[in-house]
Amino acid sequence: MSFAPRPARPRKETDWRLFLSLAPYARRNSRLLIWSLVFLVPSAIASTLQPVVIGKAVSLLRQEPSAFDFPFGFLRDVSLSQGLTTLTQLLVLTVLIRLALDAAQGYLVQNVGQRITAEIRSDLFQHVTSLAVRFFDRTPIGKLITRLTSDVEALGEVFSTGAIGVISDLFTMLVITVVMFLTQWQLALLLVLMLLPVTALIIYFQQQYRQANYRAREKLSDLNSILQENLVGIGVVQLFRREQFNGDLFRQVNQQYIKEVDRTIYFDSAVSATLEWVSLIAIAGVLGIGGWLIKGNALDFGTLSTFVLFAQRLFDPLRQFAEKFTAIQAGFTAVERVSEILNEPIEIRDPEKEMHVPSDGKTAGEIRFENVWFAYKSDEYVLQNLDFVIRPGEKVALVGPTGAGKSSIIRLLSRLYEPTKGRILLDGIDIRELPQAELRRRMAIILQDGFLFVGDVKSNITLGESYSFAEVQAAAEQTNVARLIEQLPQGYNTMLRERGTNLSGGQKQLLAFARAAIRDPKILVLDEATASLDVGTEALIQEALGRLLEDRTAIVIAHRLSTIRDVDRILVLKRGQLVESGSHEQLLAQGGLYASLYRLQLLED
Repeated sequence: MSFAPRPARPRKETDWRLFLSLAPYARRNSRLLIWSLVFLVPSAIASTLQPVVIGKAVSLLRQEPSAFDFPFGFLRDVSLSQGLTTLTQLLVLTVLIRLALDAAQGYLVQNVGQRITAEIRSDLFQHVTSLAVRFFDRTPIGKLITRLTSDVEALGEVFSTGAIGVISDLFTMLVITVVMFLTQWQLALLLVLMLLPVTALIIYFQQQYRQANYRAREKLSDLNSILQENLVGIGVVQLFRREQFNGDLFRQVNQQYIKEVDRTIYFDSAVSATLEWVSLIAIAGVLGIGGWLIKGNALDFGTLSTFVLFAQRLFDPLRQFAEKFTAIQAGFTAVERVSEILNEPIEIRDPEKEMHVPSDGKTAGEIRFENVWFAYKSDEYVLQNLDFVIRPGEKVALVGPTGAGKSSIIRLLSRLYEPTKGRILLDGIDIRELPQAELRRRMAIILQDGFLFVGDVKSNITLGESYSFAEVQAAAEQTNVARLIEQLPQGYNTMLRERGTNLSGGQKQLLAFARAAIRDPKILVLDEATASLDVGTEALIQEALGRLLEDRTAIVIAHRLSTIRDVDRILVLKRGQLVESGSHEQLLAQGGLYASLYRLQLLED
C-alpha cells in the first residue's frame, strides 16, 4: 500500500506528513508533473513582463529617460508610433504565451489529479476489501462510502487545482519580487513588508478552515450512514412507520452538517476579503509613496505605473494561492480521513512464506479445533476451550440455543476472524499457514441468506472464476436448480437486480447451492441453508444434498433438529462450550440439553 502506516502524529507536522503520504502517487505520474513545472518558468516571466512593458509605454509617451533602460535601448532609434507598436506587439506576445502555457499546464495538472484520484480510490477499495470482518462490525458502511467517494475527490483536488497551482503562484511572486527590487527597491520593500502580516492572517484563517472542514466531512459521513441504513432497511422503516422519526433524525444531522459548512464558508470568505482590502491598501501605498518620490525627482511616471500593476499582480497570485490553499486544506482533511482507513491494520494475512500446495488439490477434509477461545470483544468470550475433531467425510451438526457460538465456529473456520487463543487445523495444517484463497477453495459455505450481485444468473454462480457454461449447467443439474433457472425469462442470462430482488428467497438460496457445487469443495458448511425454503423446494435441495455431501466433510447448523437426525455426530454447544457429543439416539438417551431441545421442538410442532 502506498500510504505507509504511521503512528499518531502531532498536529504541527500533520500537513507535511500527509503531503509525504501522497508522494508515491506523484512519483507514478512524475513525467506529467515535471512538464507542468517546466511550463511555470516562461509563464511566470511572461506575467512579470506585462507590467514592465506597460510602464515602458507610459515612459515612452512622456519621453522619460527610464523608457530607454536595458533592455529597451532600441526604442531610442525609432519613432514614438513605432515604439508604441513594438511594445504593444510585445505585450500581446506575452499574453498569448501565458494563455497557451496556462492552458497546457491546466490540462496536465487536471490529468494528473484525475489519475491520482483513480489510483487512490483503487488502493482504498483494495485495502477495505482486505480488512477483517471485525472492522466492518464497528464501522458504518455509509462512512466508508463517503471515504471512497467525496473524500477521495477532495483529495484529488490537492493535485488538480492545489499543489501545482501553489507552486506556480509562489514562483510568480518570486519573479515579480526580484524584478521589483531590480527596478525600485523602496517601493518593492513596501510591498514585500505588506505581505508578512497578511500571510500570517491567511495561515490563521486556513487553520480554522481546516478544523471546520474536518468536522463538516464527519457530519457528511454521518448523513451518508443514515441514508444508507434507511435505504437498506426501507421495508422495516415503512412497516413500523418510522418515516417521520427517521426524517427528523436526518434533518437534525443535516442541520449540523450545514452549520459546519457555513463555518468553512466564513473562513474562506474571510481570506478573500482580507486580500482584497490589503491589495487596495498596497496600491494606495504605492501611489502615496510613489507620488512623494516623483515630487523629489527620484521616480518617474512609467516606473510608478509599473509598480501599481506590480501591486495588483503581486497580490493576485497570493489571492489565488489562498483559494488553492483552501482546496489543499480540504484535500489534506480528506487525506487524513482516508489515511485512517488505509492505516487500519489488515489483521488476517496470508503467511509470508508460501506453502506448497499439491497441484492435484486432493485433501482429506479433516477439521481439528485445539483449545480454541474466541471473543468479539476483549474478555467477553463467545467460545471457550473448544477441543474436537471432525474426521474426513464425517457429517457433523452443530446444535445449541441462540448465542451458543455455532456461527462463530464457522467464521473462525473460514478465517473471517482469528481465534483469540488456540488453533484450528485443516488436514493437520494450521489454517493461518494456508493462503486464504487455498483455505476457501477447500470449503464452500452456504448461509441462510445468500447474497447475489448485480449481473446475470451465470455470473452469480461463477463469481468471476473461469468456469465453462457446461460446468455451470452441470452444477445447476446436480443441485436441482437447472429447471428453475430455465424458467427465468432469459435463463442463465437473466439479469438480476441489486441483492437479487427479482427472485424469490427460495430461488436465491438455490443459486447459492449451485455456487457451492461448481467449486467441488472437500468441506461443505450449511448454516441454516434450508430455513428459507418452502416444502417443495426443500425436498429438491434435500435430494441434491444427498449427492452433494458424498465423500465430503460436512458441518450443518440447523435449528430444526428433525433435519439433522441422520448426521454422523451432533456437537451440542451452550454458552460457547461443548457440552455434549454423539449421535441423535445417543444424545436422546443421555437426557441432557439436546434431549430437552428436541422434546421442546416436538411440543411446538
